[in-house]
Amino acid sequence: MSETVTVKKARKQVQGEVISNKAQKTIVVKVTRRVPHPRYKKIVNVSKRFYAHDANSEAQPGDIVEIAETRPLSKLKRWELIKIVKVKTV
Repeated sequence: MSETVTVKKARKQVQGEVISNKAQKTIVVKVTRRVPHPRYKKIVNVSKRFYAHDANSEAQPGDIVEIAETRPLSKLKRWELIKIVKVKTV
């Protein structure tokens, strides 16, 4: 009679630059946002680092990647690599 229906929420996706890939299957992505300062209203750059799961270890430092929220994979990893948007040129 009573059926429970689970609805998946849309996962957050952000774009950022890979700054490290030294750990196995893990990349560190720096995401920079432009937000107004709370008091002075000047637009400032705010950066944050995310640890993301890279199953195939394909992302290299300098690449622009897209990552999405996922279930906790380790102490710090809550994101996973979706795609590489732009590969760094030498």
